[in-house]
Amino acid sequence: MTERTLVLIKPDAVSRGLTGRILDRYLGKGYELIAMQMRTCTPELADAHYADHVAKDWYPPLRAFVTSGPLVAAVLEGPRVIEAVRAINGATDGIAAAPGSIRGDWATSNRENLVHGSDSPESATREIEIWFPELS
Repeated sequence: MTERTLVLIKPDAVSRGLTGRILDRYLGKGYELIAMQMRTCTPELADAHYADHVAKDWYPPLRAFVTSGPLVAAVLEGPRVIEAVRAINGATDGIAAAPGSIRGDWATSNRENLVHGSDSPESATREIEIWFPELS
């Protein structure tokens, strides 16, 4: 079954020059790049993307981080891509993430953790509509 997912390569990864190496992990697995764009996330876009978390006390620092500089938004497609991207990304906490995963190899924080991947088909659809409305 082919599906799509949204990937965000966050400002910390972009500023550290990891964008190409991160993309290589997904593309090397055989997933197709459907769309990609470098942009700076606005506060409004962050609020739409993280709508379920806006009221949480830890959200304002996350919002400040994700809007702090350029990021790369991408849509990948392929069989079980949502599950695979989340495995490639590794655990949210960079310290706890397994070696060999993106976060396990390069992240040192729970908040500034390099990448985002949709967590379900429903989230992927919603997030792709937010970041790439032309694909809807």
